[in-house]
Amino acid sequence: MNYLTCLLLLLTFPVSAAERPNILWITSEDNGPQLGCYGDTYANTPNLDRLAARGLRYETVWSVAPVCAPARTAIITGLYPSSTGALHMRSLVSLPAGMKLFPEYLRETGYYCTNCVKEDYNVATPRQVWDASSKKAHWRNRAPDQPFFAVFNFTETHESQVRKRPHKTVHDPAKAPLFPWWPDTPEVRQDWAQYYDNMTVMDRLAGKVLAELEADGLAANTIIFYFGDHGPGLPRCKRTASNSGLRVPLIVHFPEKWKHLAPNGYRPGAPSKRLVSFADLAPTLLSVAGVAVPAWMQGRAFAGAMATQDPEYIYGMRDRMDERYDMARSVRDQRYVYVRNYSPHRAGGQRNAYMFETPTTRVWHQLFTEGKLNEVQSAYFKPHPPEELFDLEEDPNETKNLAADPGFLLTLERMRAAHVAHMRAVRDVCLIPEAEMLRSSAAEAPYTMGHDDSRFPLEAVLKIAQFASSGKAKDIQELRDALNATNPTIRWWAAMGHRIHGREAVTAAAERLAARLRDENPSVRIAAAEALALYGSPADSAAAIEVLLTAADCTRNDFFDAVRALNALEDNKARLEPHLERIKALPRSRQVHPERAGDYAARMVEHILRK
Repeated sequence: MNYLTCLLLLLTFPVSAAERPNILWITSEDNGPQLGCYGDTYANTPNLDRLAARGLRYETVWSVAPVCAPARTAIITGLYPSSTGALHMRSLVSLPAGMKLFPEYLRETGYYCTNCVKEDYNVATPRQVWDASSKKAHWRNRAPDQPFFAVFNFTETHESQVRKRPHKTVHDPAKAPLFPWWPDTPEVRQDWAQYYDNMTVMDRLAGKVLAELEADGLAANTIIFYFGDHGPGLPRCKRTASNSGLRVPLIVHFPEKWKHLAPNGYRPGAPSKRLVSFADLAPTLLSVAGVAVPAWMQGRAFAGAMATQDPEYIYGMRDRMDERYDMARSVRDQRYVYVRNYSPHRAGGQRNAYMFETPTTRVWHQLFTEGKLNEVQSAYFKPHPPEELFDLEEDPNETKNLAADPGFLLTLERMRAAHVAHMRAVRDVCLIPEAEMLRSSAAEAPYTMGHDDSRFPLEAVLKIAQFASSGKAKDIQELRDALNATNPTIRWWAAMGHRIHGREAVTAAAERLAARLRDENPSVRIAAAEALALYGSPADSAAAIEVLLTAADCTRNDFFDAVRALNALEDNKARLEPHLERIKALPRSRQVHPERAGDYAARMVEHILRK
């Protein structure tokens, strides 16, 4: 059923507020489908298992991004954060004036909307989004007979709780089913057993909310959703844009009264093979509530009057995670996962201050530096391959990259084409470096700029980004020519491409890269300096480090340019001995700080100074 047909039905047969279903969302943080109802025999989650037994369990759900803020941004907007410019962790961008967050549409039609308690969106919320958003928010505070949409979010499974000590484990660490990429150490077993303990606590809290619904006599009129916000809060899960970091549980229950709104194939205790993305949640909620889904939403409703056909693919993405820059895009079908790493010079396990607080991360990295890990365990701390392809039927833990296997060439090409088509469809504005994206769209929403081809020539930018990150020598000439392009994003990718391709590429383009050290655009200057600092002649390297040191002052430069420059300096530790006092004196913050940017500059300075 197409959008116009569904809209006509909604207008022809309007639903009064009294006839609308109540909707309850129970959400949890930093956890994958480690639940009994998903076949995990180590888990102890009786309440959610019972919910699954009377509802529908989705087997393949991706959270869009493997960390909370951009994932929640996709949920609240129905848009991919790569399209809105809201993909970078704890960023803050605006939406075009005509776009609203989905609870606003529900409230306009009479719903009482509550959020208990986390928001954490990467988009500004200039209007009142919720009727109540606090630890006291509850459906019980609504007007008599008013339909409600209530969110209860539990943080007990969050990454920060996995490492909380002291903790006496309930789950036996000796029986913990470890992923093959982790080393088998007491620290890893303790963390993973504690994660499962936390899942049990979260399940108990979810059961309490469900019991309140029953006690209030509302269960027969309430549609229930449960889901996690991204993969488990341990390394190589959280922050990793593949199945291990993106797959989450999703259970939906439709009472008898509202089964006509349920997804296709709905029956108690059944699994669903439909691929679901977090971008689908907003249009699904509107569809279930009888509210017309805005045409600009990029997600696809999977229930209600505006339910759509099953998609062939779902998509994942990551960019800056806290103080660390990286860029990846991924796509999955029923069997395969494809990952395109646009920063193949980076490692998934590059030092991130928050992630390295976890004992598993520290012991894993220590064993890597000591050379005590096997190939699968070491891969996390080595540079990414440009492309990855995993067969989840044969390799559910994504340890064998099939991208170079001739036997999978057709699958690789198909998945690659799906990835590129999605970047085009959503107009992935995060191809622009963060600081430049914010500068260029200062007077409007990045989404708006991203849909203006005169300002964001998507095809040209995507083409040079592919060349830059390919690792193929045949693409170097294209990069060299692009250093003189008119568009600064194309010049930025050209400079980054030389850094990614390495010494030979930088040496051949040294004169042009040196000219870019004086580029009018600060992001381009930093990218050229990153390449020359590592691979340039002694004179060019010295000049490049000076550019980076100057740019690293966050009180005199754009904050995200400064963080990018600090990332580049950290890559050049071996050359920084003469500059240590200057680095120690770098400002760690500034009076007018970007909202939500935290102490990212300070963290990077500490990384650089670490012995």
